Amino acid sequence: MTHAFFTLRRRSAVLAGLAALVTLASGAAQAQAYPNKPIRLLVGYSAGGGVDAMARLLAPRLSAILGQQIVVENRAGAAGLIAGDAAARATPDGYTLMLGDSSLLIAQYLQPRMSFDPVKSFTPVAGLFTLPLVIVTGNDFPAKTPKEFVALLKANPGKYSYATSGVGTVHHLGFEMLKGQTGAYVVHIPYRGAAQIASDVMGKQVPIGVVSATLAIAQAKAGKLRAIAIMNPVKLAGGEDIAPLADALPGFDAAPRLYLLAPAGTPAAIVERLSEATRSVMAAPDMAQAAALQGAVPAFMAAGPLAADIPRESAQWGKVVREQKITAD
Repeated sequence: MTHAFFTLRRRSAVLAGLAALVTLASGAAQAQAYPNKPIRLLVGYSAGGGVDAMARLLAPRLSAILGQQIVVENRAGAAGLIAGDAAARATPDGYTLMLGDSSLLIAQYLQPRMSFDPVKSFTPVAGLFTLPLVIVTGNDFPAKTPKEFVALLKANPGKYSYATSGVGTVHHLGFEMLKGQTGAYVVHIPYRGAAQIASDVMGKQVPIGVVSATLAIAQAKAGKLRAIAIMNPVKLAGGEDIAPLADALPGFDAAPRLYLLAPAGTPAAIVERLSEATRSVMAAPDMAQAAALQGAVPAFMAAGPLAADIPRESAQWGKVVREQKITAD
């Protein structure tokens, strides 16, 4: 009986091993055949916007390496959640991808009835870009550097307000992170979009704004407003003189990030193929310059490290939402 038991166990182990080999062989075969038809790249925002621009920068370059067309498909609405739902429900075969961004990770803390989990519903493929944000003020604002800015806010609770493009954006949560780290009390004024913020800062309707790096650099160079601090520690093409907020708050890092995502369950061999193709695209000599024109900074991250980093970023935003008692209302 004992001999029969161990014989059975050996047979089970052999069968399991054979099954694993078949699975590996199948995955390798899939990767070799992939892709053999066009790939959809879902974008959760309207054509012509910043995220869409990055998708259209990426798609033809990725197409050239993969040998198949990458079709950008805009599924605008609900701050990217409509596209996220479609991507999460898609067949996990590598033919539907999504250009995800940090707002998906934030949304889960403000929209508890989401139809998908922004961490568990996707397989990370590659980190792509950051979209740096800059804190701007009028030219007569009584602070010129990040350290002066932080000291002024701490010394004058409730005196100042700041404008962002809406509740739950990285612009909003990034500034709330600043408040949490300093204990400063600054009133948030949410706008429906970013277009009016710079004008209102220049017109002194609001003293502080959080805007894209592209907008901040253009207006600062024109002498219309002051770019106080960049919210993540990078050097901006054309804005090298803008100091990082980390000068006053060591380690401070808040900026929207863009990722390439696939539906959960996409075969590892296909994910690796896509990740390596994306690595080649992001390493191209002209990529940094092309991205800078759109206010973006290349920030490639391979699939494995990204899979570990997305939960970290998600937890970071969740902490800000809880500690600052932020709600969607």
